[in-house]
Amino acid sequence: MRTSLKWIKALVPGIKDVGPQEYLDTMTLAGQKGEYYVELNKNLEKIVVGKVLSVEKHPDADKLVICQVDVGQEAPVQIVTGAPNVFEGAVVPVVLDGGKVAGGHDGSAPPENGIKIKKGKLRGVESFGMMCSIEELGSSRNFYPEAPEDGIYIFSGRDDIKPGDDAVAALGLDDAVIEYEITSNRVDCFSIIGIAREAAVAFNTGFMPPVVEATGNSEDVNDYVSVEVRDADLCPRFTARMVKNVKIGPSPDWMQRRLAAQGIRPINNIVDITNYVMEEFGQPMHAYDLSTIRGSKIIVRRADDGEKFVTLDGQERDLDSDMLMICDAEGPIGIGGIMGGENSMITGQADTVLFEAANFNGTNVRLSGKRLGMHTDAQAKFEKGLDPNNAEDAINRACQLVEMLGCGEVVGGMVDVYPVKKESWTVPFEPERINKLLGTSLTADEMLDILKRLELTYDEETGLLHIPTFRQDLLATCDIAEEVARFFGYANVPSTLPDSGATAGGLPFDLRVQDLARDVAEFCGYSEAMTFSFESPKVFDMLRLDADDPLRSAITIANPQGEDYSIMRTLPVSGMLTTLARNYNRRNKEAKLYEMAKVYLPKTLPLTEYPDERVMFTLGFYGDGDFFTLKGAVEEFLDKAGIKRKRDYDPNAGKNFLHPGRQANILLGDEILGYLGEVHPDVCDSYDLGTRAYIAVIDMAAVDKYASFDRHFSGIAKYPAVTRDISMVVNKKTLAGSIEHVIEKNGGSILESYELFDIYEGEQIGLGFRSLAYSLTFRSKERTLEDKEVNAAMDKILKGLGELGIALRE
Repeated sequence: MRTSLKWIKALVPGIKDVGPQEYLDTMTLAGQKGEYYVELNKNLEKIVVGKVLSVEKHPDADKLVICQVDVGQEAPVQIVTGAPNVFEGAVVPVVLDGGKVAGGHDGSAPPENGIKIKKGKLRGVESFGMMCSIEELGSSRNFYPEAPEDGIYIFSGRDDIKPGDDAVAALGLDDAVIEYEITSNRVDCFSIIGIAREAAVAFNTGFMPPVVEATGNSEDVNDYVSVEVRDADLCPRFTARMVKNVKIGPSPDWMQRRLAAQGIRPINNIVDITNYVMEEFGQPMHAYDLSTIRGSKIIVRRADDGEKFVTLDGQERDLDSDMLMICDAEGPIGIGGIMGGENSMITGQADTVLFEAANFNGTNVRLSGKRLGMHTDAQAKFEKGLDPNNAEDAINRACQLVEMLGCGEVVGGMVDVYPVKKESWTVPFEPERINKLLGTSLTADEMLDILKRLELTYDEETGLLHIPTFRQDLLATCDIAEEVARFFGYANVPSTLPDSGATAGGLPFDLRVQDLARDVAEFCGYSEAMTFSFESPKVFDMLRLDADDPLRSAITIANPQGEDYSIMRTLPVSGMLTTLARNYNRRNKEAKLYEMAKVYLPKTLPLTEYPDERVMFTLGFYGDGDFFTLKGAVEEFLDKAGIKRKRDYDPNAGKNFLHPGRQANILLGDEILGYLGEVHPDVCDSYDLGTRAYIAVIDMAAVDKYASFDRHFSGIAKYPAVTRDISMVVNKKTLAGSIEHVIEKNGGSILESYELFDIYEGEQIGLGFRSLAYSLTFRSKERTLEDKEVNAAMDKILKGLGELGIALRE
């Protein structure tokens, strides 16, 4: 959307001294984002109106003449020119010595800072300026159709200007064009009036929209033409008015300049009026030559499939039944909301004109234009979904302009097919809630002052705001709060937390535990991996799962990319092994990876309810390390998760994809938290992983039940510790965990800690046995321990070990 700043200032007089940059900044802060502006008088300096007093031939050049030009100074200025259309008495734009023009005579692109004009000699004759073509002033004949194709611009019939006046202002180039980025929900701002209304509120000044007055003679247009709308869903409203005794001619300069600033080429007074109203009110219009409307009847209907129609641009269009057509009694005369037809266009011979201002379904207009490969200015506005109540004001404004310009006699009355009128709606006015949403402390009167200037009305008895139909974006209190914030000023809204009664933010407990797991893994040197949730059924055989293993019951994807991605994974091992193998085969000496991934365990197959989606924390590595390296990382995580209870490791994990003698379930009491171990060599071969690999899988849902972020301070010990070492001979089948259970159970309250510091197997130890050595630390928090207390605790420990068949090493 673009607007002429001069046009906006005409409707908002209070900003007459505001420059384009200040205007752009203020409008952007008020919510109507200005993209940029272009000053039409950029690089135009010292250009005045001049009157040619005399024209003489140049003595040494056949195509040059010497002119004496009155530029409002004491003496005329001599200018040498080759313009073929100069004549004595011509009133022309003149750039004086030291001035600037914007471009070349042929309209070529100017330098960044324009072209400097200096006095000089042409074939020996001094010239003190230059008479300008419209191209040299930065415009073109598209917007100044009266300008000659080759020659200087000549002011014709301009009694309002005199020599010495500002020629830039006389040409209407003392303007700036503002380009906006308007959101689709602000249809009202796709018009000059809509933008001007916003500007008036943004600058807190008066708004003076055009006053549409009653027009028309004593006749009734309904006696001349009738309208039938057969598809009201695609055309909610259709209005028409008539002008007879039409006088086709150029529109006045002020209208041409405003249209040109909008990027619209002036054509003639009737067409220019429809374009002018479209820009001013945001309501596209169309004008028909009434003599070409057969049967004096307008029919609005869907097109027939395969129907042909020639539009105003001379192109034949192929129609279908989803397109809406404006027809007369015999056939189409326009495509609804897009373009009129060649068979009803306004020509210089038109005597009676029918104005149309209708409302069309925006979606249908957009789709029809897309199928036809068309995009017109009218279509661009209709696509947004216009207010049907705007059509009446727009068509009355057009008729008012007809009378104002004296280009026809307006017939009284209006054809109006409007079966279901769009009514305004209400929104509760809740100032306290608005202040809570914004964090402001505005009074109700301050808010109402803003809303009143936006043309919202307030009913004190009901406490309701009545929303005008052109503001279709205002549907709830949050929308009203936005309006208040925009014009109160976003910069004035204090920084506050929302007063919504919501609890303090933060991650849920399970996500905090997952973040902790990631932190521990990365602390231990693991890097995060991400693998697919989709897998191939072949992985079950690669992992050596039993035929009746429940993990083979996987969810089959309805539309898989292929067999390799046809099921949802039920365990995270395959993805981790695939990634480790990829690293190995790319010759990485070692790899340590972790993944926080979901598995999908169906409750029934085929699915009748959502599966159990469980998050699994998977660790995997190859290279430097062994089973106990992996176990250390698992223990680090469980300790950091606040699980202080003793964990057990059961070697009877029963995982076919792990080494039978180097695997274990992670137990907390009777509950399995996960498992870990060395990957079975056959499985490594299946994944082309030519080295030992280790993997651990922890069920995060099981960990969450026991995890805690509560931490308690423990002071520095006041009393000395007593340390005792024991070395014992143990059957290899006896688990270290069983020994540690005895130590914990029998050590009593004075046992502070214990540590396995030596494992030995050799000739000095019998076959099938090994030596384990523990260091035990005893301490009391209340007193210094005596030897007899420590000895008693050690006797209980040794007795418990003896019951396991464990003897001290001699």
